[in-house]
Amino acid sequence: MYTRAIENQIKKIMFKGKVAVIVGARQVGKTTLLKKLTRNYETVYFNCDNPLEREALNNKDIEQLKPLVGNAKVIAIDEAQKVSSIGQTLKLMVDYYGKQKQIIATGSSAFNLITSTEEPLTGRKRVFTLYPLSIKEGMTKKLDYLKRFDEILRFGTYPEVFKSGSEEEKIDALKEISSSYLYKDILGMQEIRNSNTIYDLVRALAFQIGSEVSYTELATKLEINKKTVERYIDLLEKSYIIFKLPPYKRNRRRAIKRHNKIYFYDLGIRNAVINNFNPLKFRDDVGELFENLCIVEKLKFNEYNKQIGNLFFLRTYDGKEIDLIEEKAGKYNAYEFKLSKTRAGKYEMINKDNLWDFI
Repeated sequence: MYTRAIENQIKKIMFKGKVAVIVGARQVGKTTLLKKLTRNYETVYFNCDNPLEREALNNKDIEQLKPLVGNAKVIAIDEAQKVSSIGQTLKLMVDYYGKQKQIIATGSSAFNLITSTEEPLTGRKRVFTLYPLSIKEGMTKKLDYLKRFDEILRFGTYPEVFKSGSEEEKIDALKEISSSYLYKDILGMQEIRNSNTIYDLVRALAFQIGSEVSYTELATKLEINKKTVERYIDLLEKSYIIFKLPPYKRNRRRAIKRHNKIYFYDLGIRNAVINNFNPLKFRDDVGELFENLCIVEKLKFNEYNKQIGNLFFLRTYDGKEIDLIEEKAGKYNAYEFKLSKTRAGKYEMINKDNLWDFI
């Protein structure tokens, strides 16, 4: 069982009158973390993938909820976004029990869970995001990271995949995740009329990691309108499949109007989408994979360590590009990501060997 970076953060707020809300994609380890957090307490556990347990929590009367909780010290609600009245249900519980009991809710659909709890739980919740394993969650030694570097670029860091032994097992696990779980919450929404469009969009984005993405070009390619592309990309981002890196625009005289870049939260999922698990020596996208890895690891590091700041990329009129600009408290750091140790510019260069220190 891996030690997750947010584990201690959650423990610090337990029994202080706050609902702990854990969000993240399916299969990243939310249920495992939930069980680890509650193993030393008497816990009542609700699995809201089960219609009966989901319906039981739809009651909006605390007198109806009290018998369900009983003497448990912790109320654990898994896949809480499935409960239509979850915001009101959690508000009733936290207002009634206060610091006597701890409520922990997980959800794989941030747009449902966070939105439905935003108003009812104002001032009553803390939200924690769980991603696929960070490199340092999966390994404690730099040597182990170097040994598994190629594997990470090919198969990513979903817990089940990372702990699998053979390449065949990893590929099977990734295909199962990408086909059975990845789009489950998105496709359950009424706004999605054609599942094939989502699949085609994700595939198109997978071929464009590290490049600026034009919604107009995607709309033309997929034969849908631009607004649909924008909405689907927003849903994919809120489902923790992809994330956007915006262009840096402070110096408007040198920075041209640019589109966002889009990266994947997990490289194994990205490779599964295009069905390419080839060894790195046979690939022409290794540079893009490494760039994606560096940026998502920095994103995880900042999130887990409560580093408040912003991430951007920059390309100027004269064609020069900075892979990542990080702004924190008005200070800026610029980074290039290159697998080789050959310096290509004047900014800090991150390569395979010093990535461990970067994150």
